[in-house]
Amino acid sequence: MEDFQIDATVPVDPNVTSLCSPEIPNFDFVSGETEKLEIGDTSIDDCDDSLGDSMVCDPNSRLVPTGFTRPNRTDETIMFINAGGDDSKVLDSELNILRDTYFEGGDVLRTEESIVEAGDFPFIYQSARVGNFCYRLNNLLPGEYLIDFHFAEIINTNGPKGIRVFNVYVQDEKVLAEFDIFSVVGANRPLLLVDLRVMVMDDGLIRVRFEGINGSPVVCGICLRKAPQVSVPRTSQDYIKCENCATEIEISPTRKRLMRAKAHDKYEKKIAELSERYEHKTNECHEAWMSLTSANEQLEKVLMELDNKMYEARSLDQTVVTQADCLKSITSKYENEKRHWAKAIDTLHEKIQIMKREQSQLSQEAHECVEGIPELYKMVDGVQALVSQCEDLKQKYSEEQAKRKELYNHIQETKGNIRVFCRCRPLNKEETSTKSATIVDFDGAKDGELGVITGNNSKKSFKFDRVYTPKDGQVDVFSDASPMVVSVLDGYNVCIFAYGQTGTGKTFTMEGTPQNRGVNYRTVEQLFEVARERKETISYNISVSVLEVYNEQIRDLLATSPGSKKLEIKQSSDGSHHVPGLVEAKVENINEVWNVLQAGSNARSVGSNNVNEHSSRSHCMLSIMVKAKNLMNGDCTKSTLWLVDLAGSERLAKTDVQGERLKEAQNINRSLSALGDVIYALATKSSHIPYRNSKLTHLLQDSLGGDSKTLMFVQISPSEHDVSETLSSLNFATRVRGVELGPARKQVDTGEIQKLKAMVEKARHESRSKDESIKKLEENIQSLEGKNKGRDNSYRSLQEKNKDLENQLDSLHNQSEKQYAQLQERLKSRDEICSNLQQKIKELECKLRERHQSDSAAYHQKVS
Repeated sequence: MEDFQIDATVPVDPNVTSLCSPEIPNFDFVSGETEKLEIGDTSIDDCDDSLGDSMVCDPNSRLVPTGFTRPNRTDETIMFINAGGDDSKVLDSELNILRDTYFEGGDVLRTEESIVEAGDFPFIYQSARVGNFCYRLNNLLPGEYLIDFHFAEIINTNGPKGIRVFNVYVQDEKVLAEFDIFSVVGANRPLLLVDLRVMVMDDGLIRVRFEGINGSPVVCGICLRKAPQVSVPRTSQDYIKCENCATEIEISPTRKRLMRAKAHDKYEKKIAELSERYEHKTNECHEAWMSLTSANEQLEKVLMELDNKMYEARSLDQTVVTQADCLKSITSKYENEKRHWAKAIDTLHEKIQIMKREQSQLSQEAHECVEGIPELYKMVDGVQALVSQCEDLKQKYSEEQAKRKELYNHIQETKGNIRVFCRCRPLNKEETSTKSATIVDFDGAKDGELGVITGNNSKKSFKFDRVYTPKDGQVDVFSDASPMVVSVLDGYNVCIFAYGQTGTGKTFTMEGTPQNRGVNYRTVEQLFEVARERKETISYNISVSVLEVYNEQIRDLLATSPGSKKLEIKQSSDGSHHVPGLVEAKVENINEVWNVLQAGSNARSVGSNNVNEHSSRSHCMLSIMVKAKNLMNGDCTKSTLWLVDLAGSERLAKTDVQGERLKEAQNINRSLSALGDVIYALATKSSHIPYRNSKLTHLLQDSLGGDSKTLMFVQISPSEHDVSETLSSLNFATRVRGVELGPARKQVDTGEIQKLKAMVEKARHESRSKDESIKKLEENIQSLEGKNKGRDNSYRSLQEKNKDLENQLDSLHNQSEKQYAQLQERLKSRDEICSNLQQKIKELECKLRERHQSDSAAYHQKVS
């Protein structure tokens, strides 16, 4: 703490001597006591306009980037609330650290990550209360208290800045404005707001409120302490001090005012006298200055005329010198060009002789080529016949390729446009430790049959297109889903989605891990592989979008500022549905796709409940747009592949959630029931399909009806504790499998397709070899014709250049003689002008000297 002293000195009239003896001179009037100015615990030099200081609204409080340490005096701490504290933790009874009470609203979040510089109680910062909430500290005695807030960013540990900004109010007064923990100290580090003084009235209540601006507010602890007593400064007493004996004599306020009045009158008289003298001197200076400025103006005019004449003379001298230099340069150029053109003519004569010899050789070669022209014509006719045959083969190849696509789609339709695969996860560690029984029977898994053991040892069977046991890996799952990728490249809309309760492995099946990739990554990888194989006949343009449906709102997970604008589903002119404003990232390789998928997965909304600690609270949807152009016939297609990771389907009673999580669960169940209504309407072939009942079904409208292909992964749990959710998921998947989007077609003989492919490949190889031979012949003919034409043209051009050079030499010689005569005449005339100008300059100098002498004499007289 620094002390600042302020001495209030008052001037004393020198004529006042009645308060002391005649031998003692005047006194100095000073203040009897100094005043102190205290500014917090930091010096003024340490205060700067940092980011943290701009967030603190109360000047008496400050931010401290360290954790809570044990104080020396524990009696000053009234209470310490560990926000979001775990009941299993052992709290400190000496410091009165309480469990999370006194709150209204908000959720609890905990982490096992270590907190840097957490102080003596690191567990305080490993738990927090999140959301819009408030605390009411009641039953307090009236008076002043000090309150401290403990913060730590334990949720968004990877940033960026500005993702969590909120305000803090104490007794309805703002103490923190636009507070961002990550921008001040980063993630997993404590940040304290200390020494916030609060006044408690007769009601004995302190109200603390947290309101979010961007994201949900978060707090780890609230500490309430006693406020120290503030001392009252003493008033100062005025006195006069003798300059000789240093005697201090007190004076009354009336005497002090009289002394100040006398001194004030004396100084006013002196100021009036000085102002009169100042005005007199300024008038005299002004008159002298006006006369001097007029004389200077006249002198400047004369100097300007003299400078103009001197400048004209110098410019004439410079023009004469430049003209002489130009004449010298022209003569030197003429001589150099004359020698250059003489050498050029000699070289041209040599080149003409060489060209004559080459012309004779070319004429001989031309006669030989004329003799071989009949054979050449025969070869051209044969090449043209091969070209026409090649065009026929190309047309047949394009027709066979179209038939192949059509037959492939027929095969897919016979299998069923909506295919349902069932996958069961293994028992987790918790289920294994509790020795939970397995209720799923995989005896008929190879034939697509699955059995579930219900109550009373009864068994219920289900039939699907494919059943995966816990031993089947990601490669086995994707091998059956890979044919859908070819349909996307052929121009069909495809939808692949995972359905099931929370914790059954939907996200693992769709996304996977960097070591064991899921359906999303493998699907896009195969897209690029097939597109690379077809690049000679078809060009593809692929773009990716990642979004989620959260609380019936569409969120763009690739947007830099999510939530800045509301996204809605629109219908385009061709009848398809799209979302205007959605970010479409153009990708050209699998690494770019993986970066996009990882960015979207990190931005997805997750939360915890009794079923899963990191449950997905939204429907994550990956949209892949494929634009294809057939380079053979010019046909263009546009198709969409939806890869959907649905949110968990479970009962609200089992999840045991409240507040914001309850609202999320209600919206999830509502959207999944809307999906069930759409499936039921499609299965019963109803005239009205309720796509618009949910944002999820509205987005998937183009991929759930018409000529689209749909694949569903139903994820189930083998535990006996989840038997009701497992049966519900399997019943829903059975209804989905009963839907028929397109009519079934007859089986196509694949042997014929293989024969056609072999014929097309053989025709392609033959056409390529014939095209190469034709190109070589055409290049030989064009090179021979070009050589003959080039040599004839070069011979003619050389003759024309020779004539032009001779004419140019004659014209240059004549022009140089004329220019030389003109320059001599100009030099003579300019010599005469220079002599005349020199005489005029001498006359002007004489006149200027005389005028300067007369003007200077007059100026001296005026100045004297």
